Amino acid sequence: MLDDPAQNAQPDTLDDASLRDMPNELPPEDPSLAEDISALLEDGRTYVEAELAFQKTRARFVGDKAKAGIVYGVAALAFLHLALVGLVVGLVFALAPYLTAFGATAAVVVVLLLGCVIFGKMAAAKFGRIGEAFTGDER
Repeated sequence: MLDDPAQNAQPDTLDDASLRDMPNELPPEDPSLAEDISALLEDGRTYVEAELAFQKTRARFVGDKAKAGIVYGVAALAFLHLALVGLVVGLVFALAPYLTAFGATAAVVVVLLLGCVIFGKMAAAKFGRIGEAFTGDER
């Protein structure tokens, strides 16, 4: 027996129950160029804000660590200075039996001043090289 097409036909009208069962969504449409540009700008803005927040956090972290490092560095230099003072005083005491107290003091002072002159000239040469890097830039 063949099925009667009239029995399987769908009614042309929809009742309330079939309307409730249908999804309310419209088929997705392609976004327009303006919407794409707007979304791109919004994504770029979000990226820039996130990057700025990250860089600020990193700068704060580096600043905190740099402060602590500077404090420890200054403390180390203070102890180094005290050790060098002790060395100078020890040299004066060690040389006093051979050169007298005034002679030992003079010898230590002369050696220290000589070192000061040598290192001062070396520093001046390096600073002079920095100045040379900026000469001739006038255009």
